[in-house]
Amino acid sequence: MDPMTPADVDPASTATPLLPPEAPLAMPLQSFDEAAPASPRLPGTPADIVWRRAWVLGGTAGLTLLATYQLWWALRGGGHGPSEWLGLGLFACLFVWVAQSFTSALAGFALIVHGYRRRGRLGLVDAGPLPPLTTRTALLMPTYNEDPERLMAGLQAIVESVLATGREASFDFFVLSDTTRAELRERELVAFQALRDAIGGRARLFYRHRPNNLERKSGNIAEWVQRFGAAYPHMLILDADSLMTGKAIVRLAMAMERHPQVGLIQTLPVVVNGATVFARMQQFAGRVYGPVLAYGNAWWHGTEGNYWGHNAIIRTAAFAAEAGLPKLTGPRPFGGSILSHDFIEAALMRRGGWAVHLVPGLGGSYEEGPPSLTDMLVRDRRWCQGNLQHGGVLPAKGLHWVSRWHLLTGIGHYITAPLWGMLMLIGLVTTMANSGLHLSDLALPGLASPADWTGPEGIERFLWVFVLTMTLLLGPKLLGFLLTLADPWARRSCGGAARLTLGVLVETLLTTLMAPVTMYVQSRGVAEVLAGRDSGWESQRRDDGTLSRSELLRRYGAVTACGLVGAVWSYAVSPSLMLWMSPVLLGLVLSMPLVVLTSAPGPGRWLRQLGVFLTPEEVAPPPVLARAQGLRGSLVAAKPGALSASGGRSSAETLADLEPNPV
Repeated sequence: MDPMTPADVDPASTATPLLPPEAPLAMPLQSFDEAAPASPRLPGTPADIVWRRAWVLGGTAGLTLLATYQLWWALRGGGHGPSEWLGLGLFACLFVWVAQSFTSALAGFALIVHGYRRRGRLGLVDAGPLPPLTTRTALLMPTYNEDPERLMAGLQAIVESVLATGREASFDFFVLSDTTRAELRERELVAFQALRDAIGGRARLFYRHRPNNLERKSGNIAEWVQRFGAAYPHMLILDADSLMTGKAIVRLAMAMERHPQVGLIQTLPVVVNGATVFARMQQFAGRVYGPVLAYGNAWWHGTEGNYWGHNAIIRTAAFAAEAGLPKLTGPRPFGGSILSHDFIEAALMRRGGWAVHLVPGLGGSYEEGPPSLTDMLVRDRRWCQGNLQHGGVLPAKGLHWVSRWHLLTGIGHYITAPLWGMLMLIGLVTTMANSGLHLSDLALPGLASPADWTGPEGIERFLWVFVLTMTLLLGPKLLGFLLTLADPWARRSCGGAARLTLGVLVETLLTTLMAPVTMYVQSRGVAEVLAGRDSGWESQRRDDGTLSRSELLRRYGAVTACGLVGAVWSYAVSPSLMLWMSPVLLGLVLSMPLVVLTSAPGPGRWLRQLGVFLTPEEVAPPPVLARAQGLRGSLVAAKPGALSASGGRSSAETLADLEPNPV
């Protein structure tokens, strides 16, 4: 436990301590090599959980076997050489992720249609009177080189929302600073004192600064647990961009009091406050498509849910006893401190006998997304390294098999990008070996060339597999769209049927064009991780995702060149091949104008005026969102530039810190 630092004393008033009295709580490091097996079934596990999982995972396996068999049959005509077998293996691995997403979404669709979300998990519904509370909960907001005024404005909106519930006596609020820049550190203290003055003693607010940021966010939370955790039965983890309503916070604390076997409850944060086309597209997609996936996942995960690192409430004693993270053995970047800590913390808590739940229907939980594709890819690079580290945790003793599946899914999210690239490359090489192709001989790169097909029936089966793949890939979007269209309130809140439909079409088009860019950059990230290059860890931009011309060229020049080379290569083999590959090639070639269009606030405002990508939170902002936006707007008017997350530096300088290597 670290001793008191100078940051623990308020420089403005020695009579007002920045921290409460310490209440130490031991947090022993866990072992991945020695542990008793996790209990296969916990109190609160749904009685039909086996059938739920059989539906999702059995359906996934069945669809994958069916599609792979059909493709194998279609390729019999040309024999099965090494490239065909490799292609079939890659196809099967990739199809698993597509099929599981669809089966989960289909389950979520059926649940929502039958009113499942009105009942709520753990009794958590966003309606009815607020319960009294008998325990204390700490709200923790870790921060690392974020804009202090913007951060405190969001926290003030949360505190005021809790005050409005009349349950403020049950909550303490902590700003946990890992900030390393001296000028931001000074602004944090000033902004925190201003927040205290604005609240006027109606709530307990505390501030702690660590002189180092060992173990990053997980170390930040662990240090707080070891110093103060014994005084708080629960802790609610926020991010710098998190917003939550007081009602949601009170209901989460109530659920923890009423369900002593539950260790963690993860809410479904709704993405809000997007200004750019990219950010507004992300929040629209999350609002329209997200619920079907979230409800489906919560349905079959049961008490073996997952943790996303924020907007979640945790039983402090359970976390301290089970979630102390050891260092991973081996060379960096696989060894050392665990970067993506949340999945592992959830797995360890479940191993220790604590239930982990996802509650998608509570409401009142919000977060902000990255303003541009560039910022998302920079963040993805960190997550890529952290998730690939989980390969060393998969064999850990005692984990529940669903927890291992969560870890494997996280790894697969990044491994699929290079696998798709390999599949396409195999298709190109295979197709080059054939000549005399015609427009009627369309081949899907990575799967087959016309010479390999088993007659007309083989062609039909091949096309059937292609249609099935696209149906499953787009299925969750269609299901979410149908639910939104059928709900009068949701439909009106998204601008009406016409604007909702237009939004889905535009989002699908933009996502299709961005997918090859994401595949390229994620594949590069996987290669860098495997080569031992560390991603670093910096704060992210929040509002504006624009880049200078030189930065744009540096980051996307290679992507554009790859698309041009692919277009020339495929055309030289066959014009029909280039036509079939056009969605991929077009996305790569247009990467720079696509990033420019989607990362600036101007086009985003124009789409909002047209009513495209509208969400309920834009049409009728909840009070906590309106209050946060109002406070931040006042800061902009009072001090232009104060809301730059980089502390007044340029976008290029900020991104240079975020990701030192060009995309």
